[in-house]
Amino acid sequence: MVQPGCTMITLASDFGTPYPAAMKGVILQRSDARLVDIAHDFPRQDVRAAAFWLREVLPHFPAATHLVVVDPGVGTDRAAVVVEAGDHRIVAPDNGVAIPAARRLAGDEAVSVYEVAYDDDETASNTFHGRDVFAPAAARIHESAAVADADRVSPTEEWVDLTFPSPEIGDDAAGEVLVVDGFGNAITNIPGSVLDGRDEITVNGERVPVRDAYAALEPGERLVTVGSHGNVEFAVNQGRGDEAFGLGVGDIVELS
Repeated sequence: MVQPGCTMITLASDFGTPYPAAMKGVILQRSDARLVDIAHDFPRQDVRAAAFWLREVLPHFPAATHLVVVDPGVGTDRAAVVVEAGDHRIVAPDNGVAIPAARRLAGDEAVSVYEVAYDDDETASNTFHGRDVFAPAAARIHESAAVADADRVSPTEEWVDLTFPSPEIGDDAAGEVLVVDGFGNAITNIPGSVLDGRDEITVNGERVPVRDAYAALEPGERLVTVGSHGNVEFAVNQGRGDEAFGLGVGDIVELS
């Protein structure tokens, strides 16, 4: 029996195409769930970037089972897990990719983590656990009224955590570029509140306008703004902020 209100399985990966189609085929052989793609163009093997975007996207969904496969450790002895967070379940490799989203979905509740064993009849490819391990597990989890009742799952207290670095906030602020989106916006871990009441700010020694919207400046001009995620980001109206500011993932940014 499917958990009441949980009628869909979402899929997210760094696979591009055509690999997600194989995962969908496996699920559809075992479940009549509605399948919804989150993204399959996450930066390849970048667990932290995928974790960031999942944290921003998954809370907008109703109760669902979420299949996430960004898995640099495929074929090794890393575990497969399902993380239960409120009415949501996230099936993923045990590399931390599911944890930030799960914490946000759970709110004030604790997340529960279960290790997922392979199907008894599975012959898993060492290079495609998305198809051979995680897709069957997602179908099983989806069809179970409770995660604890699903076949081949067992609670675990040992799992890989993933947290984002904390900014340094004082009279000035210092943080890190967490991700760069498809528009070239360089998104940091610095809370947008540091821009309150400011018309401009110094970014790594250069004065830059602070604006609420990209189009508040002429095309090609740089700006600092607060993105939909609530963090400071560096952008260019109709251009790429990462290139204009010379910033990439992991770079340190100082605001004063």
